[in-house]
Amino acid sequence: MYRYRHLVENAFGRLKQYRAIACRFDKLKAHYEAVVAMACALLWLPM
Repeated sequence: MYRYRHLVENAFGRLKQYRAIACRFDKLKAHYEAVVAMACALLWLPM
């Protein structure tokens, strides 16, 4: 159980590196979800 919790917390930590997500600049739900989806895609793709 701790292992999965650790993975989720690390994922949120990496997402918070993007300032727009951490500060929630986009107030509309659709815009915020789009920014989160783009950040997830950038984290998932190998650089």
